[in-house]
Amino acid sequence: MLRGLIKGDNAFVPTAALRVAVRNGVDVAALLVTEQGRVRGDADIVFDGAPAHPSGAIRLSAGEDGTMWLETGLTAVEEEITRVLVVASTEEGALRDVRGLSVEVFGPDGATVVGYEVTDAGGETAMVLAELYRRSGGWKFRAVGQGYVDGLTGLAVDHGVDVDEDPQEVLERIPTPATPPAPAEAQAPPAAPAEAPAQGLRLTRDQILDMTPEQIRALALAQKQARAEAPDQAPLTASSPPAPKPDPSAWTCGPVFKPRTATGRDNDVITVKDLPHGPVMVELTLKGDGYTGLWPLDESNAKGRYLVSTTEKDFRGRVITSVPEHGRLRLRLEASGSWQVRILPLAEARRLSKDRLESWGPDVLLHTGGTADVTFHYKGDSNFIGHVYRLAGHTDPTTLPKPGGSVVSEIGARRETLPLPEGPLLVYLSAADGPWDARLKDVQPHSSGQDADGPAKLPEPRGALGWLRRARR
Repeated sequence: MLRGLIKGDNAFVPTAALRVAVRNGVDVAALLVTEQGRVRGDADIVFDGAPAHPSGAIRLSAGEDGTMWLETGLTAVEEEITRVLVVASTEEGALRDVRGLSVEVFGPDGATVVGYEVTDAGGETAMVLAELYRRSGGWKFRAVGQGYVDGLTGLAVDHGVDVDEDPQEVLERIPTPATPPAPAEAQAPPAAPAEAPAQGLRLTRDQILDMTPEQIRALALAQKQARAEAPDQAPLTASSPPAPKPDPSAWTCGPVFKPRTATGRDNDVITVKDLPHGPVMVELTLKGDGYTGLWPLDESNAKGRYLVSTTEKDFRGRVITSVPEHGRLRLRLEASGSWQVRILPLAEARRLSKDRLESWGPDVLLHTGGTADVTFHYKGDSNFIGHVYRLAGHTDPTTLPKPGGSVVSEIGARRETLPLPEGPLLVYLSAADGPWDARLKDVQPHSSGQDADGPAKLPEPRGALGWLRRARR
């Protein structure tokens, strides 16, 4: 069920690969802005003419039924970027004419995380619908709903986009539709140019782009006055759109939630409440030596199968356990020293790629590409064991699919290359008391035709004016 927000509300979202759906039939862009609320340059504008950010963190694609999709890899967003703005605009008409204007965020398991339906759009032709922004080491979603009657130009100027790359042309070049003149009180104030267009005109982006800043301000004031005299039309409603088709690189395993953290020292019983039912990751970081053991506890406080059992100093690692239906996870920890335990969604599993991934201890890894070989270099002196969980076709987020056998099961330091089937799949290294690294090689295209692990081919940037003028035919 859609967790709907109202304008101004916010909610945490998982720091993971999220899909953002924008409906219905509007032009969509994403602006990646710094702490000052400004883009660093044209490359920070993702739109249909430049549909992928150079970092690979944001990609834009068109779906069915007028839905536009922003694929967001929040872990790949550059540190300098603090907010990702979701922008909608229209070439003809106003946003109040758009049926079912909304934003919906989907987690890696295909379930809705949060959403916002715009119900108060007026004569604006551009709007910041929502934003993803950093907060407390994670990310949050805010329902913004800030409209611009001066269209993309006003929105762009507000966020540091340079719209003066081409010489501005005189107002006489703007074709004037044969429409009745606006009432005298809706004309531009005396301080504005006499040629400022009347409130009733529906200007295109190109026409607005050719206007001077004074003319844009005059137009905005005239439209604001006219709207105050005539209440906006009631927003149109539409039936709920069909659920999105699963992406070949998406995986459906485990619930999505805000990570939880607990800290302490020495032996303890850890209780984390109000978690969603299903498999989760438990990340343990210990500063100390001696024996370390971690077990899940059932309703009778009996220990389940151990998750961690080691004598390694300063242990750290990630393991998998399952949250009961009542949402209360209890863990028994035996340790000497200070520790931190984080409960994480499987959505935050580290991703295998052609780049070397370095880690220590047990871990959970995600592979979403085609068939590949994975090379492990293990530097510990005890067990190194890993299993594969194939996620394709697994639609129950409250369970893990059955493991497909061991991908590795060795003792002591070694370097080994092993074949991996096509993703999506999890590689669960359940035992690894020491440092290791992993990387993919010989990655084949996914059978779906999408190569999630391959480098993205980015189109040549068309610049800010390309964004503002992209609707020209």
